[in-house]
Amino acid sequence: MRQVFVHKAGNPGLLLFFAGWGMDERLVDVPWDGDCDCMVCFDYRTMDFDASLLATYRSVRVAAWSMGVWAAGRVLSSVALPWAETVAFNGTPWPVDDRRGIPAAVFQATLDNFSERTLAKFRRRMCGSEEELQAFMAHAPLRPPVELRDELSALAGVVGREPAPWTWDCSFIGARDRIFPAANQLRAWEGTAHRLIDAAHYDARWLRLLLTKGGEGAWTSN
Repeated sequence: MRQVFVHKAGNPGLLLFFAGWGMDERLVDVPWDGDCDCMVCFDYRTMDFDASLLATYRSVRVAAWSMGVWAAGRVLSSVALPWAETVAFNGTPWPVDDRRGIPAAVFQATLDNFSERTLAKFRRRMCGSEEELQAFMAHAPLRPPVELRDELSALAGVVGREPAPWTWDCSFIGARDRIFPAANQLRAWEGTAHRLIDAAHYDARWLRLLLTKGGEGAWTSN
């Protein structure tokens, strides 16, 4: 796992953001108006996590998107830090699951047939519209396709395990998500505060809100 500070100004609080599969820090390469530092975690070929980088913070807010929801729970469940809010967006603790995540056959087909062409197709499905695709491509990761396939292969070996004991305060579910189907997310988040929103799997506006506004209480007017 790679951990990159995208904003670091000695603030007492940190936003710890777990991105989805195949991403890098460019996903949040936007003007920053938050009152905290921000670290992005990505590249899940290994699940090594250096908690010592966070030791000076007095509060740590966790936000995660897509496969990052599973990754966050996996590595943070054994880390003791001053956790604040924990918010998930378009992902579940069961990332490959026919009822609570990505259907297993879809995940396996993506891995078995991976190529630059299928990657482009995946991104179109992820974004849901040409406008959102262009918004994503403006911040597309600068990682070679072979690396993304290796990451997907590494994930295939571990995502089938039971999720780690990690608690999410709330989850936001995109009604138009074609990667993690909304019906599966709704089943996964039974018993946890959640909200169905008008969004595809990738949505630049909602991701921006996730990073800057906080969780359920701060989002109710949007």
